[in-house]
Amino acid sequence: MNARVAALLEQGQSIWQDDIARSMLTSGSLQSMIDDVGIRGVTSNPSIFEKAIAAGSDYDEQISRLARDGADAATIFEKLAVADIRGACDLFRPIYDASDGADGFVSIEVNPDLARDSDGTRTQVRQLWEAVNRPNLMVKIPGTIEGAPVIGEMLAEGININVTLLFSIEAYERVANAYIEALERRNNASGQPIDRVASVASFFVSRVDTAVDKLLDDKIAAESDASRKGALEALKGKAAVANAKLAYASFKELFNSERFDKLKAQGARPQRPLWASTGTKNPAYSDVLYVTTLIGPHTVNTMPGKTIQAFLDHGDVRRTVDEDIDSARAVMQGLADAGIDFDAVTDKLENDGIDLFITSYNNLLAGVEEKRAALVAAAV
Repeated sequence: MNARVAALLEQGQSIWQDDIARSMLTSGSLQSMIDDVGIRGVTSNPSIFEKAIAAGSDYDEQISRLARDGADAATIFEKLAVADIRGACDLFRPIYDASDGADGFVSIEVNPDLARDSDGTRTQVRQLWEAVNRPNLMVKIPGTIEGAPVIGEMLAEGININVTLLFSIEAYERVANAYIEALERRNNASGQPIDRVASVASFFVSRVDTAVDKLLDDKIAAESDASRKGALEALKGKAAVANAKLAYASFKELFNSERFDKLKAQGARPQRPLWASTGTKNPAYSDVLYVTTLIGPHTVNTMPGKTIQAFLDHGDVRRTVDEDIDSARAVMQGLADAGIDFDAVTDKLENDGIDLFITSYNNLLAGVEEKRAALVAAAV
């Protein structure tokens, strides 16, 4: 295992890779990332599968076979994704077993156009859980208002859930409470075990800075006072980490409470915050900004490959996620004083995130259909 990754583990944080493709399974590169680097999980989304399926011919044989059976593009994609996710789950199973079910998870996402559809989400979560049929699977559900009750229901049924697209403290606390309530319901009402029910809360980071920095730039351009310009400049690149640190403060309060202590006595584990969207988008910022500033116990950082490599090269490891909380609050107050409505920012990010994944999903299906049609024509 890489020394920096080992140091992260000592701090209580796992690295998950935010990428998957069949070539990673067949070439052994994913196994190498597990053995040589020390990643302990994988996340996926429609954008990731769109790129994987469009590239090369890795999926052509399975697409041809499913096309001959009359499957449409949506059915073909689900079967392709299930096969990849199942294979990845098997690679991470030793970590899952060695950690007694605490780590080694692979995530698959429900169709993004179900983000506001509770009934549709409920149905597909159960379908994916049954299709993959691996205990170290996590099904991703957006942490929308509509998603929260479904998240609770699925956890109470014993299905592991990765709650995704969280941008605000309010949304984070809503899904954290849904997790605790689900464990209480599962333990108290039905007497079922709760020691193997797992969940992470995927709190998005870099997209927050991208959105807030643009608003700050607009205000800086319109400001004539030099000192006020400087104060606004000083806020750039600060909102995302401050927001995440305040979410972690909520995590500590919720999962160190007497209420959760009762569940912990029955074997329950905290729902770990997972830092998502941690690739740095602004080249003026450190390429490991959203890694080194958010290190701490009971956390996961899911990184794209480029960020993993940057961290392995020059990432500094020390506990940072709960330091300078007063500074984090000061950043948020500074944004409010500057006239930036942070709630409006996070609401828009949630909606934009759903729209982005829907677009990727539709593009993905179009790509699968194009390949399906070409392979059918070539076989005639």
